[in-house]
Amino acid sequence: MLRERGLPTNQSHPPLADGILGSYNFWNDYQRKATTQAFMLRDRDTIVVAFRGTEPFDTYAWCLDLDLSWYELPGVGKIHRGYMKALGLRKNFSWPKELAPRLKTPVPSAYYAIKEKLRSLAVHGETWLMERLEGVYTFGQPRVGDDKFGEFMERAFKDHRIDYFRSVIGDDIVPRLPYDDSASMFKHFGRCCYFNSKYQGKIVREEPNKNYFSLLRAIPMMMDTWYKLIRSFVIAREKGPSYREGWLMRIFRAIGLLIPGVPAHFPQDYVNSARLGASQLFPHQQ
Repeated sequence: MLRERGLPTNQSHPPLADGILGSYNFWNDYQRKATTQAFMLRDRDTIVVAFRGTEPFDTYAWCLDLDLSWYELPGVGKIHRGYMKALGLRKNFSWPKELAPRLKTPVPSAYYAIKEKLRSLAVHGETWLMERLEGVYTFGQPRVGDDKFGEFMERAFKDHRIDYFRSVIGDDIVPRLPYDDSASMFKHFGRCCYFNSKYQGKIVREEPNKNYFSLLRAIPMMMDTWYKLIRSFVIAREKGPSYREGWLMRIFRAIGLLIPGVPAHFPQDYVNSARLGASQLFPHQQ
C-alpha cells in the first residue's frame, strides 16, 4: 500500500524495532495542558503517526469544531483557528522548535477529527518530513481553511508525491462543519472517500449533503439511523465476532434517532469501513 522510498544503507543510529514506538501528549498553550495525544508505530520500512481526535465529552474541542474564526497566513490562505492551535501555535503567535531530521523511512499519517490536520506540515516548512511522508489518511475531518489554503495543500501533496485520502461515513456531522455556504469561506480539499451505511465506498469530490441540515435528507437520515441501530445487534453474526458492538455503542446509535449524524463520527464505523470497504475501493493497494 505504501511505496518504499529507499532506506539509507549507512545509518549512524541503530534500527528501530517493529511495533509501538511510543505514545505522546502534546501541550496546548491556550488551555495550559496537554490536549493532543498521538502514538507512533513501525512495520518494517513504514512508520505510522496517528493522532487522536475530538473526545466525545470534550466540550471545548466540539466548540472549536463549530468555531468560525480563522488566521490568515501569507501565501497559504485562511486557516481554522482550532487547527492552528492544535498544530502548536503559541499565545505569542510563534511556533515550537522542531527536532532535526534523521529518519529516512516513509511516514504515512492517520488522524481523526480536528487534530487530523496536524500532519499537514507544509504549513510551516517541514520540507524534510514532507519528502518522507508517504500518505495522509483522515477520518471524519472538519473543514479547515478556504479555497486558497486548499490549493496550497493540494500543490504541496502533488509536489512531494503524497497520497491524500479523506474518509467520510454516511451522514457524519463533523465533516460538514464549519458550513460551506455564501457566509462562510471554509472548504474541503482533495478527494473524498465516501462510505454509505453498508460500508460501500466511492471516490467523490464532496460528500453528499455537504452542509448536513436539509429537509430533503431528513427522512433518509432517520431511516439510515434506524438501519444502523438494528445492524448493531446482528453485525457480529454477519461479519464475525470482532465486529460486535457493545451496549454503549448501541446507546449512542439510539441517540442518533434524535441527532442523526453524531454516532457516525465514532471510530467504530470508520474502522469497519477500512476493514470492509477499503479493499473494494482500492483493490490495487491490497
